[in-house]
Amino acid sequence: MAKKRVVVGMSGGVDSSVAAYLLKEQGYEVIGVTMQIWQEETKQMQEENGGCCGLSAVEDARRVADQLDIPHYVMNFKKEFKSRVIDYFVEEYLAGRTPNPCIACNRYVKWESMLRRSLEIGADYIATGHYARIAITPEGRYAVRSSVTAKKDQTYALYNLTQEQLAHTLMPVGEYTKEEIRKIAAREGLAAANKPDSQEICFIPDHDHAAFIEQEAGERVPGSGNFVTADGQILGRHQGITHYTVGQRKGLNLAMGHPVFVTEIRRETDEVVIGEAKDVFGDTLYCDHLNFMGMADLQRPREVIAKIRYAHAGERCVIEQVEEDVVKCSFLKPVRAITPGQAAVFYEDGYVLGGGCIRKY
Repeated sequence: MAKKRVVVGMSGGVDSSVAAYLLKEQGYEVIGVTMQIWQEETKQMQEENGGCCGLSAVEDARRVADQLDIPHYVMNFKKEFKSRVIDYFVEEYLAGRTPNPCIACNRYVKWESMLRRSLEIGADYIATGHYARIAITPEGRYAVRSSVTAKKDQTYALYNLTQEQLAHTLMPVGEYTKEEIRKIAAREGLAAANKPDSQEICFIPDHDHAAFIEQEAGERVPGSGNFVTADGQILGRHQGITHYTVGQRKGLNLAMGHPVFVTEIRRETDEVVIGEAKDVFGDTLYCDHLNFMGMADLQRPREVIAKIRYAHAGERCVIEQVEEDVVKCSFLKPVRAITPGQAAVFYEDGYVLGGGCIRKY
């Protein structure tokens, strides 16, 4: 019987390197692929960026592939990354929202584009180094399940995958802790064993979101506007709405005599609303662009655990569908910094039931 063929997305980091090693050990025919997504990359950016998918990552991944004696290829997804991730990121900030580019990249580049191309070359699966597991729920649906280590769990950024994509996906790293993965890499002498984890947003190595958006959007970037209270009292001037996100405290440069926080961004008036710590908490949100995963639909209200950002531990809430593509989430106790543009992801018994994009609260 022929071996099942799996294309492993190799970023040059330790997680995807060990994923390739584990799958080869399990008897799969493994092909390593590094996605080329960077639009441009200077030598300086290569050196500064230890993240995924840059030119430096190609060399790191190729070195590991040679060690594992597996073929390695580079697939060019620059066009898809530009339209699905970078353009989306910029447009969301221009609209006064705070996007999550990793979710978009996972759904439309790593899975939609890479999976399609992998199936075309005869692969049965794709695999990544995510800390998550794939399981079948009691309802018979594919779902992403929390990894064995809560500290590195990456299920939040995977809620938008489809049943078809999950059916062709392997995630071997989800059965291990980060420490165990590094030990395996060191034991096998893999070149990535001591490579540091990649940074939060791979295409902004200097972490200056506002400068990147200005570079991409030019004259469309909103200029300065007013800091205001919820009832419209002007407190001062801000640098432009793309510099701020809900819950932010640092970098406001407001002499209020005590800590204050961003509670809302009003794109229509280019106002940034400022409030007290208590004003950052809310108990209701609405989300759209829904994707149901561990459940087929939401026919009646259901109590679940919802996470409203990657680092959020999750809080109990009741979800109910109020329109065709809108779910209302009512939290049992207030949660901090409900942020339009981020995802609300619903969990039950460690399985991702689905989620959507936070639009209002």
